[in-house]
Amino acid sequence: MPHPSALDADAVRRLLDLDSPPAVPAPTPVPVQRVAEGSEHVTWTIGTDRVLRMAVDEDTSLRQRRELRLRDALREHLPVAVPRSLAAGEWAPGLAYTVDTLLPGLSAERRTVSGTGEQDLSGLLAGLRSYDAGNIEGGAGGDEGDGGLGLPSEPWRDLAELKARALVAARQLAADREFDPTLVERRLHTPPAPEPSVVLLHNDLKGEHLLVDEDGALTGVLDWTDAALGDPAEDIAGLALSVGASAAVRAAALASYGPQVCLRGLWLARCDTLLNLADALYGQDDSPIPLLRSQRGRAWQLTPLDL
Repeated sequence: MPHPSALDADAVRRLLDLDSPPAVPAPTPVPVQRVAEGSEHVTWTIGTDRVLRMAVDEDTSLRQRRELRLRDALREHLPVAVPRSLAAGEWAPGLAYTVDTLLPGLSAERRTVSGTGEQDLSGLLAGLRSYDAGNIEGGAGGDEGDGGLGLPSEPWRDLAELKARALVAARQLAADREFDPTLVERRLHTPPAPEPSVVLLHNDLKGEHLLVDEDGALTGVLDWTDAALGDPAEDIAGLALSVGASAAVRAAALASYGPQVCLRGLWLARCDTLLNLADALYGQDDSPIPLLRSQRGRAWQLTPLDL
């Protein structure tokens, strides 16, 4: 199967037909630049206002096509911007590409979210919570032509099992003076009471998927390919990793989530940070270790729910 990393800027130009016809005097060429290569997409900027994402496999291609329909369905229901698709197709048989609008702002990994940004995040959570998941489930498995989104269901995670694994990871990290295992026992002593509910999830609210302006307000939310129906605590956990536990709890509370759901989100985030960092330090994950340490620091911030 071909891989988009093998393509150069000229190949991208030919794919998108960016060059002028021979009979027309060529203007200044549109700049084409590769900006990221991940496990699912290779991303290019096209000029100053477009983003090209090229899927690396057929599964990502299916989710990318579903993302286009989901974003259009959500656009009027969310108070924050999501990219608009300008073009879509296949860059190789069965492998999708999309050209989207480039939204303004920098990653939440590079800019701090302000109080205004927390209100924007609250609006995002509230919009996803209030969206009619029943209609989405009703469309699951539908044909490409019937508007069915086909969103998967995300299984609820077992907090007791997750805590046990996090304790093992914490002991590994303690060997390198990376983490104090007693903190796990103090902060994760009693699991929050379950409040089963199903909402629409972004399901990957990493800092790189949250765009922030100079004033700390949210300007957009990227990459909806992992969207699913599931536990609202998963998106709260994502915010704890991205903007910190305190800001995540405040945003979730503003979205009318109760303390048990917020605390469950902190549990998920805190356990994930220990597992991910241990995997990276001991050779089972190639994620950047400085990023994982930053996420751990944000997720383990003390909040009123810990008192």
